[in-house]
Amino acid sequence: MSGHSKWANIKHKKGKADAERGKTFTKIGREIAIAVREGGADPATNGKLRDVIAKAKASNMPNDNINRSIKKAAGESGNVSYEEISYEGYAPGGVAIIAEVVTDNRNRTASDVRHIFDKNGGSLGTTGSVGYMFDHKGLILIEHEPGLDEDEMMMLALEAGAEDVQVTEEVFEVYTAPNDFSAVREGLEQAGHGFLSAERTRIPQNTVQVTDGETLQKVQKLLEMLEDNDDVMNVYHNAELPEEDE
Repeated sequence: MSGHSKWANIKHKKGKADAERGKTFTKIGREIAIAVREGGADPATNGKLRDVIAKAKASNMPNDNINRSIKKAAGESGNVSYEEISYEGYAPGGVAIIAEVVTDNRNRTASDVRHIFDKNGGSLGTTGSVGYMFDHKGLILIEHEPGLDEDEMMMLALEAGAEDVQVTEEVFEVYTAPNDFSAVREGLEQAGHGFLSAERTRIPQNTVQVTDGETLQKVQKLLEMLEDNDDVMNVYHNAELPEEDE
């Protein structure tokens, strides 16, 4: 997996998150609600909640907001029923897309997602129709800092259980197996490192080049509409988009 696309996407999304921070925090609040429902409100005994808290901090969500979300989730357990669903399909140009959602209304969300695909020349598929094209990985992004030794950083990550570390001009990309993600993240945290991003993700096995201008616009519009939807938590794709448009 080349280093260009994920980091470019993170930069693009971080700029967007700064402009729409409230929406970002609302989405993370839903993830907190699911984590609390599944494992309780104590991060010490709930690994999934610890992972979501790390994601929240990487998104600059204040501790007060995080704590309020946990308390709210613990208090309303059973009152609001969120479920996690993945939708798979194709954008124009044969681009494979997976949208992970958290919703309290499956019918509304399914209708919204289908509309977004149809409106932009895509097609919604069945479960598993494109999922096999992506590998589940943990991905932690750590910004280059003055005095941060590359060899030491790589050794620390690998000793913590990472599968691979890729170094770009701006970040260290630390890849893990999904089940090792929490342990690697916590090991790096304990070593004093902060994260630009820390989450389980899906990495495309191969990418699709989109060179036609009209097709490119449709693909980008489809991705943007999915990311803007309140129920959509994560959007994964295998398009090799021009960096200047990221």
